[in-house]
Amino acid sequence: MLADRLARYTQSLRFNELPGDVVHEVKRRLLDSLACAFGAWASTPCRIAREMALAVKVPCGATVWGTNHQTLPDLATFANGAMVRYLDFNDTYLSKEPAHPSDNIPAVLAAGETVHASGQLVIQAITLAYEIQCRLCDAAALRPRGWDHVTYGPISSALGIANVFELTEAQTRQAVNLAGVANIALRQTRVGDLSMWKACAFSNAARNGMFAALLARRGMTGPAPIFEGEKGFMKLVSGLFELPMLGGEAMPGGEPVPFKILKTCIKQFPVEYHAQSAVEAALALRAELIETEGKTWLDKLADVEIGSYDVAIEIIGRDPEKWHPSTRETADHSFPYCVAVALVDGRVNMNSFSPKRLRDPRLHELMKHIHVVKLSELEHRYPMTMPTRLTIRTSRGSTYSRQVDQPLGHPGHPLSDEEVEDKLRRLASRRIDRARLDRLIDLVWHLEEQHDIAACMPLLRVRS
Repeated sequence: MLADRLARYTQSLRFNELPGDVVHEVKRRLLDSLACAFGAWASTPCRIAREMALAVKVPCGATVWGTNHQTLPDLATFANGAMVRYLDFNDTYLSKEPAHPSDNIPAVLAAGETVHASGQLVIQAITLAYEIQCRLCDAAALRPRGWDHVTYGPISSALGIANVFELTEAQTRQAVNLAGVANIALRQTRVGDLSMWKACAFSNAARNGMFAALLARRGMTGPAPIFEGEKGFMKLVSGLFELPMLGGEAMPGGEPVPFKILKTCIKQFPVEYHAQSAVEAALALRAELIETEGKTWLDKLADVEIGSYDVAIEIIGRDPEKWHPSTRETADHSFPYCVAVALVDGRVNMNSFSPKRLRDPRLHELMKHIHVVKLSELEHRYPMTMPTRLTIRTSRGSTYSRQVDQPLGHPGHPLSDEEVEDKLRRLASRRIDRARLDRLIDLVWHLEEQHDIAACMPLLRVRS
């Protein structure tokens, strides 16, 4: 049974058996996640989630990031996870089902703080959570069946937490059963005009994963077999699937299976990942058009074509609301808006999605000239690459085209360590002073030397 296999794997993973590049990538993802979290500190959904967590005080609980307040670990998971996710700037994994596997990190850290876990154990558990979520995304697509990708989140989070709690194999199996039975999420979260819940959907899934692990730790049992049962996950949610081999397991030739964290993507821009290539192409074409057509090039624009593949079009280039976004959540999941703001402003950053920018008539006028088409020659290249071909035609009959296959941050075109650090400094500098950021960055790069992950929390306090 799959739950048994997952429990055994969770028991078997050991820090000293993790390759050095995997450990390094965990540190990079932690820095990236903290950058996203503090960039989102003041947002409305994050404030609401934080207020929920601050309403409950628990000595020796888990810290609400940015404060010195400790609360229930599931509430801390919810509040901190919403911050990581809100900007749509955290890392991505794209397969049959897309995911943002760094969404698991707040849950692992909350669990680690409550049991005073070492940095090595936290790195091990984050690696595990990434591995489980990504392999589930490889195994079966949920989106076509009407379920949201965060449905895999309670399972991956529960296993990462079980690893931190050092649950027995039997307890870990029950954590999977409990996480899988009650936390199926509707895809409506990402359809049409998107709401604040987009930022909270996975943090809620991880909160439920935390609750499942806490129950299992105390002896609660859950329905089994949760995946293969008559009314189980495969029959009602995912369809029949076989989970691929997991990172570190021995292949037939004896070589270990590579860990999936190495195939996840860090974002250069705060937009849905399928739009990363489009924004990069738009910025390059803008520079070319200014050089060849002059500063008034925008007045000469007649048509903008975004050429992409089925999955990208379904997620960010199909719904009518993508051409009339009224919320940040809709705009950063909109091919036409992301391309329009890149062409007009010459940059895409957090300010690109402010209420003022969303109402800018220039952007809405430009979006009238943008259309999205499927290019069959790009279809087979996903998910190995994320190609987008942007074509701009002018009223004078000139045509400009640029295709980007691997945007900066893709495993084939990675951000440097310095660029990841810069992302944290850029997004967190309004909340955390430079000296404390320096100490935080140094701590993360030496995380395996930490005896107690709780020592990190004071470094996350924001300026009053």
